[in-house]
Amino acid sequence: MEKNKRRPGDRKDGVLLRKLDSMHFITAIIYPNRCDNEAYISERIDLTPIKAYIARKNETETDFPYTFFHIVVAALVKTITLRPKLNRFIANSNFYQRNEVTASFVVKKEFSDRGAEALATLHAKEDDTVETIHQYIRSQVKSCRSEEVDPTTDSMDMLNRLPRFISKTAIRFIMWLDKHGWVPASMIETDPYYSSVVISNLGSIKLKSGYHHLTNWGTCSLFCIIGQKKLNPFFDENGNAVMRETLDLGLTIDERLADGYYYSKSIRLLKYLLEHPEELEKPLKEEVSYE
Repeated sequence: MEKNKRRPGDRKDGVLLRKLDSMHFITAIIYPNRCDNEAYISERIDLTPIKAYIARKNETETDFPYTFFHIVVAALVKTITLRPKLNRFIANSNFYQRNEVTASFVVKKEFSDRGAEALATLHAKEDDTVETIHQYIRSQVKSCRSEEVDPTTDSMDMLNRLPRFISKTAIRFIMWLDKHGWVPASMIETDPYYSSVVISNLGSIKLKSGYHHLTNWGTCSLFCIIGQKKLNPFFDENGNAVMRETLDLGLTIDERLADGYYYSKSIRLLKYLLEHPEELEKPLKEEVSYE
């Protein structure tokens, strides 16, 4: 995204949208909380083309094989890149366009009840492809599964060590800073709720897809849940059924950012990319004919 000179009213993570229609301008004021404006969308994806695509990619990629997760991440960031209203957020009753496309996810250091979690964030560039995103995720997973502590977790650990009355006061003050976009960048460097989209791969821990709330903390306006793979029937024009492996996605969005038509087209683009994963080998900024 082209970087413009920061003007009064802009935040370090977004540009203030100064020319809004009256409905959206008023909506941000009378409905100030993100959690009060959630809409939930579920989509079922036929995994047949993705499975074939992954099999081809993994013929040469054996060190860190491609998975469904990598394809979903790439499809989401391409959709957000091409549908920029998905990359907006509302803070302090103002609309902002985010400066970059980012995707956050949690990495489990060890699959056990006591296994710690680390936070990872992908900073997408307009020339990225599924290959560069795959490489970035590999580096993030490797870093997260080391003994290093990410900056956001380190900040939370520091607050947790303080006496309760001090830490609660400090957290309330940080929440006030958050409202105005003044939280130090180092404190929220890997905070998932400051990203374009938070992705939770529940399928990796054998759970179904479902609803996940947004938060009033941070700026994230889109949450995506990836469920467990399962077989479902697909019917042809003659009513004949065939069983195919599918993946359910649950998307929670801030409905204040765009109208239903815009969201509908965005979901159709996302589904098209997942059904035609070869499109993800093109740069994120490259348009897709999907209508």
